[in-house]
Amino acid sequence: MITISLCMIVKNEEEGLDRCLSSIKDVVDEFVIVDTGSTDRTKEIASKYAKQVYDFKWIDDFAAARNFSFSKATKEFIMWLDADDVIDETSVARLKELKRTLPPGTDRVTMPYNLGFDASGNVTFSLRRFRLVRRSRNFKWEGPVHEVLITDGPMFNSEVAVAHNKNKPYTDRNLQIYMARERRGEEFTPRDLYYYGNELRDNGRHEEAIQYYIKFLDTKQGWIEDNIQACLKMGDCYNKMEKHQEAVAAMSRSLWYDAPRPEYCSNLGDIFLHLGHHQIAVYWYKQAISMDPPPDSMAMTSRMITTWYPHLQICLCYDKLGQRELASEHNEKALAFSPQHPSMLYNRQYFMNVLGDRFVRGEGTPEIETT
Repeated sequence: MITISLCMIVKNEEEGLDRCLSSIKDVVDEFVIVDTGSTDRTKEIASKYAKQVYDFKWIDDFAAARNFSFSKATKEFIMWLDADDVIDETSVARLKELKRTLPPGTDRVTMPYNLGFDASGNVTFSLRRFRLVRRSRNFKWEGPVHEVLITDGPMFNSEVAVAHNKNKPYTDRNLQIYMARERRGEEFTPRDLYYYGNELRDNGRHEEAIQYYIKFLDTKQGWIEDNIQACLKMGDCYNKMEKHQEAVAAMSRSLWYDAPRPEYCSNLGDIFLHLGHHQIAVYWYKQAISMDPPPDSMAMTSRMITTWYPHLQICLCYDKLGQRELASEHNEKALAFSPQHPSMLYNRQYFMNVLGDRFVRGEGTPEIETT
């Protein structure tokens, strides 16, 4: 049976911290909680679980704070979470089993990180992260923002899922950190360039984001999945600027790195739908539906892109083309994946009224992965 220290850094997390810690209190052996300057009840809540809550002066460096938290751990393995993460009962049971059965010699364990959910609670967006590591390997975090845990050695892919339930309003904190680093003349790694581009994009600074995605890709040192995402996000920036030809060219740059991804095909469908080219849009949405998930288990996966979303968009295209029976058919296929989706339920009633006796209701809900 392995032992686990749960290491966390927190600041002003009184709304979600108790939910996070209580979800895992029966499976970890030690709580190491580092506070970076809370002014609410965060430390009081943390003290219910941790023997000591450590203070760390915030220096605009997430990696430094996480490395400090790791330095205080005493158990065989270290697990990390954010305050707005939670582990459900199924995954708690899986983690208890993992403590008993982890293959000897394993130094690092991946877990699915579920970031998006539909109205029915099904996972729509997820990725894998190294979530549990052997303490004696002294792995370190790198990067002041969007930090990454640098690991190597024997690994194990677990199905212990962590769900992200963000409950705090969005701020431009990360963007401001990058901008301050840039003003100081700091040299950015390829990963910095990619995530700086993401922060600029998220804050609506699309032209600047494109320039940083280009700088990132030009280094030719990025992880293949980040390269692909940079191309797709650059295309999104051009779309926001109503530069659709440039958007297609940017997204197509991803084909240098791997076969087309479902997101690429779905995004092309969105562009052609926006331009009123409905038959072309249908073609690309159908390509998205037919595709397999990325071959890299650590890649980001958006399950909606191969399930309900393209069917819903095809429904819209066929309705615009006056082919309402086909439109209704794809709306029913979309509903099979997300039975409570309000737009699709509205569409169902619309097609029932329009088609009358010709309306055919879909049956059954597909088996899809929800962990």
